Amino acid sequence: MSTATLNHTWYMTQRQLTAILRQPAFLVITLVQPVIWLFLFGSLFRRVVELGGFGTTSYLDYLVPGVVVMSALSSSMWAGMGTLEEIERGTLNRFLVTPVSRAALMNANVVQQGISTALQSVVIVLLGKLGGATYPGGATGLLVLVVAAILLGTVFGAFSNALGMLVRQRESIIGINTFLLLPLTFLSSAFMAVTLMPSWMRHIADFNPVNWALVAGRSAMAADPDWGSVLSRGGALLVLAVAAVWLSTRTFHAYQKSV
Repeated sequence: MSTATLNHTWYMTQRQLTAILRQPAFLVITLVQPVIWLFLFGSLFRRVVELGGFGTTSYLDYLVPGVVVMSALSSSMWAGMGTLEEIERGTLNRFLVTPVSRAALMNANVVQQGISTALQSVVIVLLGKLGGATYPGGATGLLVLVVAAILLGTVFGAFSNALGMLVRQRESIIGINTFLLLPLTFLSSAFMAVTLMPSWMRHIADFNPVNWALVAGRSAMAADPDWGSVLSRGGALLVLAVAAVWLSTRTFHAYQKSV
């Protein structure tokens, strides 16, 4: 990637971040929602750890990575709505007549999602700490968790952008996201230990990118980190993220030819 493309991507990312900062209500909602998940589910299922298989005696310890990853998933899946809004306003078409890098036009949305995911993850981790959660893996484990969340957000943010380019209808994006969000979440170890799942759910979780992020994060956050699991799941997420960004760029080129 050239220096010009990187500069253009950062400029377009700043533009999107500025737009978000001008919507304080949106910022409050994105921070309040994870708080509700963290403490509502934390209180509701706090005794489930007595069944065993969670690797901890505190459900909040187990839940923090789940909320971090779920927040990354739920926020990134709506990236395509922003792309669709740019198309409807004609903003995207106006950028097409400028020298700005075409890759920057698509990737800026993904970078913005990554920055937002990182900040949101840090807030969730700090709130979990205030609530009594412990992180045996220390700063390194927490960093791996945040990076895994960012990679997951990149995967679904890029796929969402590609979807926005292909369908170009809000209703379709809303319907697809609503259909996928809960199955992807509950067919993973976000809220329940894998050992307590039915066998068919465990097999699906093995191929679920959401669960890859959770396994990588929790493995790194353990007192005795399993770096093999971190590298295998993290590597799979990285490969999938690269593929998703490539697909997003390809659909943008197809859109460009159609206008």
